[in-house]
Amino acid sequence: MNLPNSKSLPIDKLAACFNNTSATYKFYWLLSIVQFVEEGYIKIGKHDLFSRMISNAWFTVNYFHVSFGKQDLIQDAIKVVNEIERISIDEKQSSVFQKLSSTKNRETERLLWHFNKNVPHWFLSPWFQKMDKNEIYKASITFIENCLYALHEDSIEINPNWNDYLTENARVLKDFCYWNLALFLQSKNPNVPDIPNKLIKPAVRSGLTKQRTQFWDLVLRELGSVNCIYTGEKLIVGKYAVEHFIPYSFVSHDLIWNLIPADKSFNSSKSDKLPPLEKYFNSFFALQKTAIEIVKDKYPKNKLLEDYLTIFPDLEKNFSEEKFRERIQPLITIASNNGFEFLK
Repeated sequence: MNLPNSKSLPIDKLAACFNNTSATYKFYWLLSIVQFVEEGYIKIGKHDLFSRMISNAWFTVNYFHVSFGKQDLIQDAIKVVNEIERISIDEKQSSVFQKLSSTKNRETERLLWHFNKNVPHWFLSPWFQKMDKNEIYKASITFIENCLYALHEDSIEINPNWNDYLTENARVLKDFCYWNLALFLQSKNPNVPDIPNKLIKPAVRSGLTKQRTQFWDLVLRELGSVNCIYTGEKLIVGKYAVEHFIPYSFVSHDLIWNLIPADKSFNSSKSDKLPPLEKYFNSFFALQKTAIEIVKDKYPKNKLLEDYLTIFPDLEKNFSEEKFRERIQPLITIASNNGFEFLK
């Protein structure tokens, strides 16, 4: 992804800011800077920048459990801050930022200021190659080399020459951050699906009305009722929840092969926990198999049948209990390795 050109600014140096990156810090640092400049700030407190870095990563870590890698302390800091500040995992980014930027808790402040050890000055390394920390601080004050900002002990000051560029191209610059962040995190999570859509909290989750009315209601009307695979409760049309077998927060989709009817009260308590396959897979597969047979027979043109093609390109020949388990098992294992807990 290329950045917009400028005749007077060293765009090549800004474009090189993510070179040789071993952690997510620089992505969230630039993203936070651009967000503040959008809001009209020229001098920005480091504490506020560190708070925004954490708040920007909050949902990705807490809800989607994406791994940032062993060297990355943002993930660890978020987990500790979560316990200290008692912030919910699905809190809005703006609310997380407000709580962190105004905190008086010394441990939280210590965790935030840890990022001052490397991020603010090493981000400017494309402008000041072969300089150490103290040299970069001193050189940046005069905006030598037309660097992006000046470094102060408690704040940074945006170079006036860069202010218009950052403001006018804020959307592209944020996309540049997210695009590079997605590539970095995908390399750390090669088997985790849909990394780009796990970088920010969606404004509104799409409902499951279509999957209910155009698929599972059809199945339940044909059968009269089915038993919840988790509780054994009888489920009928109008009295069930549509449930993600593997949590949405891991798969990040609403494809019908991962959805089943379930007891409403159980669905709300299951949250993002993983179902132990030795306990639930056979019942899950049996329900899915029955549903496919009914819908293919009664409603062969049903568009939701196409969802199965994402894991069974040849649905007619390869849909079997063994093949389905082969598709599901790795996802469960990866999700567990990323921190998702199992149902008890």
